[in-house]
Amino acid sequence: MSNPTIEFTRAITRRPASSITEGLRAEDIGTPDLGQMLKDHGHYVATLKRTGAEVIELPPLEDYPDAVFVEDTALCLPQGAVLMRPGAPSRMGEVDEMEPALRSVYDDVRRIEGPGHIEGGDILVTGREILVGRSDRTDAAGVAELVDIVSEWGLKLREVFTPPGVLHFKTDCSLLDPDTILSTKRLDASGCFEGYRVLHVAEGEEAAANSIRFNQFVLCPAGFPRTAAMLRESGFDVVEVNNSECAKLDGGMSCLSLRF
Repeated sequence: MSNPTIEFTRAITRRPASSITEGLRAEDIGTPDLGQMLKDHGHYVATLKRTGAEVIELPPLEDYPDAVFVEDTALCLPQGAVLMRPGAPSRMGEVDEMEPALRSVYDDVRRIEGPGHIEGGDILVTGREILVGRSDRTDAAGVAELVDIVSEWGLKLREVFTPPGVLHFKTDCSLLDPDTILSTKRLDASGCFEGYRVLHVAEGEEAAANSIRFNQFVLCPAGFPRTAAMLRESGFDVVEVNNSECAKLDGGMSCLSLRF
């Protein structure tokens, strides 16, 4: 695997449960439509499979309305997997539900024991380092514990800060190739991406920043035509996936899978 930050052989997803209507949201912009979300989730999974990757599809968890957003439960690296400790109390049990799936594919699985908190949505792995954004869901103690784990694997971690009012670090950015980042202007203005090539999403299309590069494709939320056009003009193979229902729960493209 030449570029483990963008080239993957496996992904883990989880089907949305009917309880998704009770999912967490920073602002109530409507109740998610389960039927539409299942259709969109199917398109998302099918696109991952089109790359030749194996997709492990886990069953819905009715007791955990936000469990479709599997990325927050773990960090998957070539060296091993790290089970997270979510900052939202209602999501803590999702980690134990994810653990068996990770142990079935990883020899080395570690865990954030606490008391700190950290969620996968705040972690961006680039070609040179692991960037972790402090946020309302990820605190200093959680970051420090992850530093101890990844340093044993010889990896460098750098703490940065998520803009106020933004749920997760990756709400505002994503990796396009090992040295290129798609970002909102507000996040890039913090200086956290110094030394990287940065492409900005179009004004008014900030939600497009949460895309994912998965093998040959960039999965981008539909409805942001100027950003999609910019990415295509920059040489990326863009697949637009409707994200209207997940967006009602502050979810995006990266939230829906663990990739390794």
